Amino acid sequence: MPPQRSTDTEAEHPLHVGQYLLETRLGSGGMGIVHLARSASGLRLAVKVVHAEFSQDPEFRGRFRQEVAAARRVSGAFTAPVVDADPEAERPWMATLFIPGPTLAEHVKRNGALSTDRLRHLMAGLAEALRDIHRAGVVHRDLKPSNVLLAEDGPKVIDFGISRPADSELRTETGKLIGTPPFMAPEQFSRPRHVGPAADVFALGSVIVHAATGSGPFDSDSPYLVAYQVVHEEPDLTGVPEELLDLVARCLAKEPEDRPTPDELMTALRSVSASYDTRAFIPEQRTGAREPAPPARDVAARPRHERPEGSEDLTHVAAGKKGGRRWRLPAAVALAGLAAGAVALGVLARPDGTQTPASAQKHVARPSQSDGFGPWDVKVTAAGAKAGGQPQCVYGAHRLYCVRPGALAVAVDPSNGKVLWSRPDPKGRSGDVPSAPVLSGGLLQVLSRGGHRLTALDPSTGRTRWDRDTTRYSGGVAHAGGVTLLTGPGSEVTALDAATGKRLWQHALPGLSAPRFSSYEDGIAYAVSPDGSRIRVAAVDPETGTVSWQRRLDQGLNLVHAESGVLWFTSTSSDQYTDAVVRYDVTDRTARRVKLPVPLPGAQAVVHKDTVYLLADGGSLVAVSTRTSAQLWRVETSVSWSSAPVVDGDHLYLSAVDGRLVAVDTVRGALLGQTKARPGSARGSLVSALPSPLTTGTHVYATAPDGSLFAVDGRDPSGW
Repeated sequence: MPPQRSTDTEAEHPLHVGQYLLETRLGSGGMGIVHLARSASGLRLAVKVVHAEFSQDPEFRGRFRQEVAAARRVSGAFTAPVVDADPEAERPWMATLFIPGPTLAEHVKRNGALSTDRLRHLMAGLAEALRDIHRAGVVHRDLKPSNVLLAEDGPKVIDFGISRPADSELRTETGKLIGTPPFMAPEQFSRPRHVGPAADVFALGSVIVHAATGSGPFDSDSPYLVAYQVVHEEPDLTGVPEELLDLVARCLAKEPEDRPTPDELMTALRSVSASYDTRAFIPEQRTGAREPAPPARDVAARPRHERPEGSEDLTHVAAGKKGGRRWRLPAAVALAGLAAGAVALGVLARPDGTQTPASAQKHVARPSQSDGFGPWDVKVTAAGAKAGGQPQCVYGAHRLYCVRPGALAVAVDPSNGKVLWSRPDPKGRSGDVPSAPVLSGGLLQVLSRGGHRLTALDPSTGRTRWDRDTTRYSGGVAHAGGVTLLTGPGSEVTALDAATGKRLWQHALPGLSAPRFSSYEDGIAYAVSPDGSRIRVAAVDPETGTVSWQRRLDQGLNLVHAESGVLWFTSTSSDQYTDAVVRYDVTDRTARRVKLPVPLPGAQAVVHKDTVYLLADGGSLVAVSTRTSAQLWRVETSVSWSSAPVVDGDHLYLSAVDGRLVAVDTVRGALLGQTKARPGSARGSLVSALPSPLTTGTHVYATAPDGSLFAVDGRDPSGW
């Protein structure tokens, strides 16, 4: 149901919880009320506030502390992140990011059973979610359709109210059963003090049956009978698709040790269909009308009347007895918790053993668009060179130039994929991973042989114009306009004319130790070097070596972009998580720091018009405005490991580890489409850093581990 202004006195007061303004009541449960709230920066949150009557209950406070701890443990790519909480407050509360979308229970009730493809995708997403939840040391213990949220970017596992960290000292009391009977494992009835991760796998099987048939594998109007069936009878799998039948049956094994682990489930699903991990949860493309999105509602707010039958009082059933001692479900069951996320990450498809075609001219073109452009696909290699590794490319002078192990350089016509010229690298080794080429000084600059040889090629013919041994320049090779900068031992920098290879200057830069050149704009090269407990940033004229200014800044800042006298940094904490972005104005020396609601692991950044886009390991993509100091949106991309993102207009592009090209709408944070996977062979076809896509306004070019260079129309990602 849609959020409504509440007339409940308790829901309207107080107006603030912590630092958050409460706007509307999203729903209520037996233990508290959930509000839609706003942070000071305008971020939408779901805030759960416990009823006053339970605030004085020590047992409830203990369980609420456990819920907060569990939700924080698994916050990340698979959860709705916990933004803030105070379980010790007079009225305990917890705030997470607000996530709109229906639950699986609501979707099935409204639209009926899911198709086989969507069932497979759902099962994969839930398996990956449980894998990460269990890795965090948490057992959910209440996975059910009403705890699976069908968000736009994938399924989210929610409600950690009765989950249990493995190292928690809070244990289930004798005589109390925690969970929802139709989706509980047998051991939750017979030995509730010894419930482990396998119980969540059993629940996953029950959830898939519900999604496939509209009812569970153990179904009755009586929760007591359901409990007996779970412990003693075989599940009813009528209506489950044939290809998933065996997997679901294994999940529903009576003994925990007979059930597959989440990792084993994902492996088995790949054998069922290799496509689930490359297209999971990306919007369906041109197959009919988009399913209408239901009104936004909080992931934690489910009134009592909407819960499945069996979540009320239940007679304990064990050891074959249908009767026995009466007990009451504890308070933790009655209130649905806040969101935790799950999304199917892009998983690298199994190698198929096929060989890369040797011909550099072989390519596939599709029908052309209205402007004469047609998508194409070509294998990048040079005559006589062994194929292997992912190409690294650059666009310029109306051509694409690529390097690859065994191929010094290859020039490709961007309109049709035709190879114009190629140069093998006979002295290159198959294990060498070349850096992306650079156009500088009117020549193609290629760093090969593990970074030990710099060769400048004529971009029209591929002939060598000059080359240089770069073995001694351990600090790296950078290009600033028409100058090549080489950093050597002793922090000495050598500048070469990129057009001729002649030395322009050579000396150490004052105040800089082991400088790294990372950004260039408006005739300035920016160098960053360590400086004790801080870092030093300097502006250098690449043609003369003159340092125009230096600044000492906080440690942990990483320069990611420079434009019009403004520098953008990401801030990295001691645990190597990106926790903020910083905008630094060189002229007035002012810094604006925007803290991320949830730190991101291994984030790669791109800046476009005062907005920083951060792509984390695991696929979380976040947009942060350094103008308004607010996080604009967050989306899960389904990509476990990717290239750095690239922005062109209102589209953002990234390349996945399995060769997919993924497009995201930068305004709404919505996934727009993706290409097919192009995984490499089994022997080292992946590079340590994935090449970013290249864009030309209307067309997008990307490479893949199978050696492909391919082109698509950037104006219509849904048609990829």
